[in-house]
Amino acid sequence: MKEVIVCEGLTFSYNGYQALDGLSFTVRQGEVFALLGPNGAGKTTTIRVLNGLLHAQSGQSRVLGLDPALQGAQIRRRSGVLTETPALYERLSAWQNLRFFGSLAGMPAEKIGERGAYYLDLFELRDRADDRVETYSKGMKQRLALARALLHDPELLFLDEPTSGMDPAAARQVEGLIYRISKQENRSVILCTHRLYEAEKVCDRVAVMKTGSVIACGSLEELRARYASEIRIRLGFGELPPQEYLLKIRALEGVLEAREAADTCWELRLAAEKAIPMVIANLVSVGTPIYSAVPQQATLEDIYLRLQGAEAEEE
Repeated sequence: MKEVIVCEGLTFSYNGYQALDGLSFTVRQGEVFALLGPNGAGKTTTIRVLNGLLHAQSGQSRVLGLDPALQGAQIRRRSGVLTETPALYERLSAWQNLRFFGSLAGMPAEKIGERGAYYLDLFELRDRADDRVETYSKGMKQRLALARALLHDPELLFLDEPTSGMDPAAARQVEGLIYRISKQENRSVILCTHRLYEAEKVCDRVAVMKTGSVIACGSLEELRARYASEIRIRLGFGELPPQEYLLKIRALEGVLEAREAADTCWELRLAAEKAIPMVIANLVSVGTPIYSAVPQQATLEDIYLRLQGAEAEEE
């Protein structure tokens, strides 16, 4: 599969702060790729370097086959960027903003009108299109900024917290748009978000960042296999068994963790599947009725917190 972004050993520092420290990853055509990490991990700096707005001090990168340090303007004409803070002229109307940014991208007026109308309708802004942006809510500004980023039909899309300030219905609409752009139109999306459940739903692969470098990268399935291979199971009872039963289960071979959860349930973490029948047989032998046994996989949030915690312990 064609690679649209290649980063190898990028470094960047300012005022003595190392924002990027040997950053390496690749993004393939048609995939949704997430950059995840705490504030200060280097996500925004990465986007700026890849668009030629900042120049890496060492390392190499290619975006759409171009060198960001030398051909940043060409990359920006072919990419769309949504920053965490919407870059809009608040004293202008939505239409005036779209016409201005469309003209900067070299779009003909007819095309700006056609695509602008489409996105204003899509994001339910048409009724307020002639109002000043300063009168918009945060969510409306975010939707307009997304329309601006998509206006010139970019090959590559950088989205920094795209659903910030949006209600659940609007956020779901953006998720559907991201899916269509990548899967139906074969364009790549680089997503920066703190909403890990959102990244889990829409992303093909993720890179977990910390202090300017990637500490893990892959699909959710690959990350599960690498960092959360243990088995999780949720046992449901009519009423919680006595505490001594829980202590007995904790002592069994292959049981890594066993704890009470809400709604008369236990949550168990096991080293392997073969421990499941042993746990259930043990409970049945003492007359404990089990209403349900539901296997559970580690979420992206589980893996992310484990990785960040492991890094913190090493430090």
